[in-house]
Amino acid sequence: MRGVWLTNVDSDALNSKENIIQTVEQCKSLRINTIFVVTWNKGMTQFPSRIMKNFTGVEIDTLFTRRDPLKELIDEAHKRNIKVIAWFEFGFSSSYKLNGGRIIELKPHWAAKDTSGNLVSKNGFEWMNGFHHEVQDFILALIMEVIYNYKIDGIQGDDRLPAMPSEGGYDDFTIELYKSEHDGQEPPKNCKDSVWIDWRAKKLNDFMKRIYKTVKTQNPKLIVSVAPSIFPWSKEEYLQNWPTWLNEGYVDLICPQLYRYDIDKYENLLKGIVNDQIDRKNIHKFYPGILLKVGSYSPSVDFLHQMISVNRKYGINGEVFSFTKD
Repeated sequence: MRGVWLTNVDSDALNSKENIIQTVEQCKSLRINTIFVVTWNKGMTQFPSRIMKNFTGVEIDTLFTRRDPLKELIDEAHKRNIKVIAWFEFGFSSSYKLNGGRIIELKPHWAAKDTSGNLVSKNGFEWMNGFHHEVQDFILALIMEVIYNYKIDGIQGDDRLPAMPSEGGYDDFTIELYKSEHDGQEPPKNCKDSVWIDWRAKKLNDFMKRIYKTVKTQNPKLIVSVAPSIFPWSKEEYLQNWPTWLNEGYVDLICPQLYRYDIDKYENLLKGIVNDQIDRKNIHKFYPGILLKVGSYSPSVDFLHQMISVNRKYGINGEVFSFTKD
């Protein structure tokens, strides 16, 4: 695996077919063999979606009106023997600093709620209730729409799919679901209560398993990948117990975001994952996410070489780079 994440944020790579060709050529020259391309963020799709047109009236991100950047990218990448995996970046997040956006406006009962009954917002992202069956059905329908309509090589979740901020779970639907399984007992008021964390994380485990089985039923050859945050922070903050997904066979690839700024911290983090969090038999499914650029930061070439060398030291034969095109 030599992969990159290709986004429409701080990047113009998808803004025209010419830019796509240039980007894919650059990837080919760097021996990249897999592109994870954004297909869902900001409450919109980056492909023409009948589901979104019927739901919100907007079939594609307005930046790409009258185009299909997903098809353009797949065509150009496949010509060069590069795989394309559809990356559902926003997952259960409906909007960024828009008070839930159009989705929550149309479906207010989909809103995730905190202990005060407010819409869950974390780091500017506003959230749908990932425990609600309608929300799960909606996200899974978007995934399957891509699989049905495109010659894609796989799909990918993120640190927002399947995920929920641990501050959430206090909406009426989830409270009643919890009570039905706990003899009428209300959920703990402390959102970090360990039993409450475990119960909600288990619900997301179940949905990850459902995604995997549904995708594989349609096409067993498709890759199911997830790029979560690091564990156990991922579980404590976003209810993502991803070592379980890997060890129980709910994913084909796991690409956690090992974003560190010096080699000692990077190696210590990697060593802990390899030694304590995943079964050695699954090491071939594990490909760290390496930070290539964020804002004005880029790692030095020496630091990149060091991280890749550490990966090889621990038997990891690839990585996925965060990627923006200036």
